[in-house]
Amino acid sequence: MTALGEIGTVTQESPNAGVKVLMWELADTVIGGTDTVQIDLNDYGATLLLSIDVYDQTTTGSVVVSQAPTTVVTSGVLVVTLGGSDTGAKTIVIRCK
Repeated sequence: MTALGEIGTVTQESPNAGVKVLMWELADTVIGGTDTVQIDLNDYGATLLLSIDVYDQTTTGSVVVSQAPTTVVTSGVLVVTLGGSDTGAKTIVIRCK
């Protein structure tokens, strides 16, 4: 398992709506089923994780499917183990307060 740390581009959507929506776009070199991503929720002022969605481009630029990743939060750090076994661009979207 390869721990990737915090990688990709993060975008904060609707910062003043009461619920933060954060999105990370990961490179197409990330390998599902092998790589993990660490997200420090404290960096975004998040104290409560509401939901997480992961999307995978199984065919670059065309086919997008949802994933069911394995996740754990320890001391405010969210660790996401990506599902699948392919490479391809992945997007992580979390909703938090």
